[in-house]
Amino acid sequence: MPQFLLLLLLLLLLLCYHGFPIAAAGEHSSPVRLELVRHPAPSGASRLEHVQELFRSDRLRQRMIHDRIQRSRHRRRACDVSPPSKNGSSVPATADSFKMPLKSGAYSGTGQYFVRFLLGTPAQRFLLVMDTGSDLTWVKCRLRPPGCRSGGNGTRDFHPDVSSSFKPIPCSSDMCKTSLPFSLTTCPTPGSPCAYDYGYSDGSTAQGVFANEKATIILSNGRRAKLRGLVVGCTSTSAGSSFWAADGVLGLGYSDISFAGRATARFKGRFSYCLVDHLSPRNASSFLTFGPNAAALPSPPPRETALVLDLEPFYTVGVDGISVDGELLAIPRIVWDVGAGGGAILDSGTSLTVLAEPAYRAVASALSRRLEGIPRVSVDPFDYCYNWTAAGGQRKLPQMVVHLAGSAALEPPAKSYVIDVAEGVKCLGIAVAPWPGVSTIGNILQQEHLWEFDLKNRRLRFRRSRCRRE
Repeated sequence: MPQFLLLLLLLLLLLCYHGFPIAAAGEHSSPVRLELVRHPAPSGASRLEHVQELFRSDRLRQRMIHDRIQRSRHRRRACDVSPPSKNGSSVPATADSFKMPLKSGAYSGTGQYFVRFLLGTPAQRFLLVMDTGSDLTWVKCRLRPPGCRSGGNGTRDFHPDVSSSFKPIPCSSDMCKTSLPFSLTTCPTPGSPCAYDYGYSDGSTAQGVFANEKATIILSNGRRAKLRGLVVGCTSTSAGSSFWAADGVLGLGYSDISFAGRATARFKGRFSYCLVDHLSPRNASSFLTFGPNAAALPSPPPRETALVLDLEPFYTVGVDGISVDGELLAIPRIVWDVGAGGGAILDSGTSLTVLAEPAYRAVASALSRRLEGIPRVSVDPFDYCYNWTAAGGQRKLPQMVVHLAGSAALEPPAKSYVIDVAEGVKCLGIAVAPWPGVSTIGNILQQEHLWEFDLKNRRLRFRRSRCRRE
């Protein structure tokens, strides 16, 4: 048995019985095993608990976004999306795209969207969180020695010992030392695996080792193929509960080592997705597509704006302003200025839309003025909530428009910013972020739109859609 597999086997034998973390000494004194528990779909009183959890997670996620952006401002570099060498993929030259089924995680009580993913040789099946704000793709991972039993929580573990294509990245490599996010400096021997301790939105962490691996993809011509040269995380332990209902994360952030970076390099430099209503049932699905998507180019053409890629791994867009019922709100332009500490990003891992304080005040005030006359109710932690039963169901909701640079108006349905939180109760589905700081267009505001990220040409295209298998 190779030395690195023997080392990993010994480490994971301890993990099987004790939850031993792969991290530098003293970094986590009380590690918690990652328990990915499936929860019932939100309804009635549980819907309120569900939305409150979204709010809490989003608030904490903003801290992570803020920290990563601060690091990115001091380390700006271009992501290379040029095609790799022919030896980097076994994808036939005739195939120009592939798709992954995509669905809302509401059935499990989360505010995330899930994709199906096939990893390793032979392929092992997983359900991963789609995250445009993460550059690390990882799966819950375990090398089980004989007699070591599963925890029995209903989620799947990746078994690297049975995958012939699993190749740990050495801690002595230049990639480990300079290119991999959250890699640790610990390196017992030159051939030891490169370890990571990755931080997430609510203070959760994922610890494990980096490896090169292959994924199985379904091409546009219906054939299966292997996507080689992927950087994945084999996550052994975690603290926190960010990923209760999934087996890991599909990192779609703008980065050389993210899944999006590797896949778009082989498939025309672009990817797209369409998010069904966030409260959709489990059987409602659409697609995450890499390469050209015919649905993204209807007649009339989609709206288009520049995709700013300076704050790796986040996708930044220019904003000219926000209007409510045709009234352009008085939001200082500095709020949308990346160079001044502001700006706006699209993030599939954030549920609610989070606005920097000057923008939040203007938008919340404009929306609440138009909802005067409807009895207010108190629902923690939201600032503006209403007894919609008293409105008789006939009250017209105000129209909010986000004016992106280049006259590209995002006109979301009202249910994306005046959201249902309980039976007969609606709240303004926006949250406040400290200023200075970025604003975030979350997945609820993105729902029922088809979004195309053209990384090669640095363009973002979008249009309204019911997301029926697009």
